[in-house]
Amino acid sequence: MPRLLDSLPLLYRDLLPDFFRQDVPEESKATCSNCAMSQDSAQGAVDSVDGVSRMFRPDTKCCTYSPRLPNYLVGALLSDDRPELAEGRRRMEAKIASRVGVTPQWVKPPAKFQLLYKNGHQFFGRAASLRCGYFSADSGGCTIWPYREAVCSTFFCKYVAGADGRKFWMSLKTYLTLAEIQLSRWTALQLLPDYVLTGRDRAETQPGPLTVEDLDDTAPPAKAYAALWQGYEGLELDYFRECYRMVKALPPDGVEKLLGLDGTIELKTLEKLHHTAVAPQLPRTLKLNPDATVQWMQDGSVALGAYSEYDAVALPGEAYGLLVDFTGREPVDAVRKHLREHKQADLSEDVLLELYRHRILVGE
Repeated sequence: MPRLLDSLPLLYRDLLPDFFRQDVPEESKATCSNCAMSQDSAQGAVDSVDGVSRMFRPDTKCCTYSPRLPNYLVGALLSDDRPELAEGRRRMEAKIASRVGVTPQWVKPPAKFQLLYKNGHQFFGRAASLRCGYFSADSGGCTIWPYREAVCSTFFCKYVAGADGRKFWMSLKTYLTLAEIQLSRWTALQLLPDYVLTGRDRAETQPGPLTVEDLDDTAPPAKAYAALWQGYEGLELDYFRECYRMVKALPPDGVEKLLGLDGTIELKTLEKLHHTAVAPQLPRTLKLNPDATVQWMQDGSVALGAYSEYDAVALPGEAYGLLVDFTGREPVDAVRKHLREHKQADLSEDVLLELYRHRILVGE
């Protein structure tokens, strides 16, 4: 199995606690090179609900999200002269030159995009107008992948461990987001202290109403931009590279110290959820989830979904008929014995575990 660190930017490999060297199941169901949710893919067994497609466009896939990249990851990209990242560097340099969404802490999407994204969840993966500016339509991949941020590092359309896997990766996203916030604030404090001391870093987490510049996707007024960047105006590339050098030079316990008590709590939560994801156990009792979606297929099988609109479990139709016996009133072993004696059928522990992980069956 891959290590948890293998799913994260290289920069973190010498900075994060030992826990991140743990093995994690490979998320083999969420395939980027052969998108499991693409309209062109044969992997999507259930492609619509109530007549509305849930599949992704092949020329967007799940990349209808634009990342908020912390200053040190921007600097890491700009400092990486590998030819395969030339297009990503070009796009990043163009983004910085535009001054739209460029601050001492982040290079982020325009405020207008955030408004559209927040209010257009139903179009995720389907709206070309929301396609990430770092996505390559030609290759179907990301031009800055080695320096992706927390959301892009932890999102999967389907999880090998089902709902438990999603909880684990979402907890990892919380931890990484905290690290991004604190590391980007720390570097800004060293290089542009007024940015932090005047609270501008906190204001970025509480966006105000849109401005004319936000609506038109144009740079902020020159005076406001100059006040934001002070002595680094026009030297933004150098600033971001220096942020990267500072973070890279941190001692092994540097990140933990910066994250403090919040980081300790999030790490303990992450450790607990990791154990559940890699070593699941069936509850003593199970019942059929009344909120599970059921879609009968033309071949007589049935697709069941619960924890995610993107991930379904396919069962033979006759197997679905056995699930109603799981009412939560009797232990699992007793229900299985009843099925064997009265219906000459059974559901193995592996099948029950898969159904539980997908929350088709839920514990009492």
